[in-house]
Amino acid sequence: MCGSLQTGWLLCWILWCQFMKRWNDGLEYKKPGPALFNSYALYAYDSVWLAAQALETFLNSNGTVSYSNDPKLRDVNGSTLHLSSLRVFDGGQKYLDTLLTTNFTGLSGEVQFDSDKNFIHPAYDVLNIGGNSFRRVGYWSNHSGLSIVAPETLYGKPVNGSLNSNSKSDEHLYSIIWPGETSETPRGWVFPNNGKPLRIAVPNRRSYLAFVAKEKNPPGVRGYCIDVFEAAINLLPYPVPRTYMLYGDGKRNPSYNDLVNAVALNEYDAAVGDVTIVTNRTKIVDFTQPYMESGLVVVVPMKQAKSSPWAFMKPFTIQMWCVTGAFFLLVGSVVWILEHRMNHEFRGPPSQQLITIFWFSFSTMFFSHRENTVSTLGRLVLIIWLFVVLIINSSYTASLKSILTVQQLTSRIEGIDSLIASTEPIGVQDGSFAWNYLVDELNIAASRLVTLKTQEDYATALTKGPKAGGVAAIVDELPYVELFLSSANCQFSTVGQEFTKSGWGFAFQRDSPLAVDLSTAILQLSENGDLQKIHNKWLLRSECTDSLNPVDENRLSLSSFWGFFLICGVSCLLALLVFSCRVYTQYSRFSPHEGGDGDGETEDIRPATRADLIEFVDRKETEIKEILKRKHSHNSHDSKRTHHSGSPSDDAGGAHA
Repeated sequence: MCGSLQTGWLLCWILWCQFMKRWNDGLEYKKPGPALFNSYALYAYDSVWLAAQALETFLNSNGTVSYSNDPKLRDVNGSTLHLSSLRVFDGGQKYLDTLLTTNFTGLSGEVQFDSDKNFIHPAYDVLNIGGNSFRRVGYWSNHSGLSIVAPETLYGKPVNGSLNSNSKSDEHLYSIIWPGETSETPRGWVFPNNGKPLRIAVPNRRSYLAFVAKEKNPPGVRGYCIDVFEAAINLLPYPVPRTYMLYGDGKRNPSYNDLVNAVALNEYDAAVGDVTIVTNRTKIVDFTQPYMESGLVVVVPMKQAKSSPWAFMKPFTIQMWCVTGAFFLLVGSVVWILEHRMNHEFRGPPSQQLITIFWFSFSTMFFSHRENTVSTLGRLVLIIWLFVVLIINSSYTASLKSILTVQQLTSRIEGIDSLIASTEPIGVQDGSFAWNYLVDELNIAASRLVTLKTQEDYATALTKGPKAGGVAAIVDELPYVELFLSSANCQFSTVGQEFTKSGWGFAFQRDSPLAVDLSTAILQLSENGDLQKIHNKWLLRSECTDSLNPVDENRLSLSSFWGFFLICGVSCLLALLVFSCRVYTQYSRFSPHEGGDGDGETEDIRPATRADLIEFVDRKETEIKEILKRKHSHNSHDSKRTHHSGSPSDDAGGAHA
């Protein structure tokens, strides 16, 4: 910038015209047209004038030009520089002070220095250069910074937010036109590719177009894979010019091995789509971080299971049935023992009592037992058992309902192992790496493999089955299978586990820096949830609501109920122990033989042998209590009679003495 005053501008213009005349006249070699020079020539010209004026001022102030040796300058052995011959200007410091105090207006503007030896009011035009032309978009000075206002109008005014109310709008530049004739600020350096956009190959698929497909209007590509790639590209700190190029004719799925080979042979710079990361492909190209988990699974047809006459036995395992039946009999027997002595409904001939035990035991299953329990111990055992029966009934009903509505496999294929062992045909998606994997890795005959081109072919082949020209199962990657099953009305299902673990990634030529940068971007998409949002946009489908679990998984085993049986068993055991102690106490109160009742009759109340204990237990409780009552009163009568008969004897003995 030239000076800060209008006179300064006029003086600059006069000096400029004089300089240009002398410049053109002084050139020994002149080319047609104006003389060529730049701003550095102006600074050099002013620098020479600055040195000359400072020297003139130095000499006019009685300064002398003298030199002396500098003791610091010494020659090194063998040196040819001869530093010791150099001399130091004695008036250097004074000349420097004179130089810093010099003030004049030169071709480049006002030349003046402050106390810190810095140039006062340096100012520059900010130019926007495009092609062979340029435009001024603002100014810069150490006083005002970047601004669209000329610095000379801001000299002497406060800065850093203390300007007038309109100054904030001046603290910027005019719009910049960037390469490509765009006003959008670039994000950084442009990805170098010899100035050409990246050639990105996109598989032109026939099936599963939700992942990647050709866009008809406007022409282009679309799909889940494309959205993930675009989202990752937008996270890079630099722009990536790119052009999508379809690979394949669209009549069938292209070979993905050939697609990856084309990238390795420099026919394309990258491959974007549902490209599976496998070992052979990683040897010739670089893959990004997987953006979709994948793996091979087996798909088989399903149908409604036929009703079986023994379906009611399936809710429980054999062990569960046996233990449940045993506890029904156990509880019935325990209740009979506890009620037999005091409840007439549990008495009678042996055959009737046996029938009563069985009837009472199994009638509790439906809470329809008609016999009343009168003993406290019997009621306690029965309450606990009825609670267990309630739980068992509810579980049985739920399990039976689930089993009767569950879908079951129509083929014997249970996974990849049984599929390998069979000789039935296997369906494989056209263009998938699954063909090579089954043949090369699992040694399955290629004659067994059937190529399927569309999703309709999947359903048709599975529905027909191997006997009608179809397939027994389909081996494909999990993302395709999930999309297929979501639209198959629950007619098919996967069996077994994934027998490979892989993923989908974007393929680039070896040593491409984009592979690393995009891997970081994919991780960022996964962390912030954008990857899941893209998945939901393209691949979210309704799930099959019917249960696909095998029947065995719905069967109830003893491990689910052993706690209830344990509680019931312990309660029965405790009740029997209390009952036994009570019976033993009653039994022990009887003497071996009881005397007559006063009329000369004698009744043997307690059985003479231990074997007769059963007969004692079989007696009614009321009879036992009555006998004990009679025994107690008889013993009291005997003790009184003995007491009265003993008194005369004593008198007779005394008289005899």
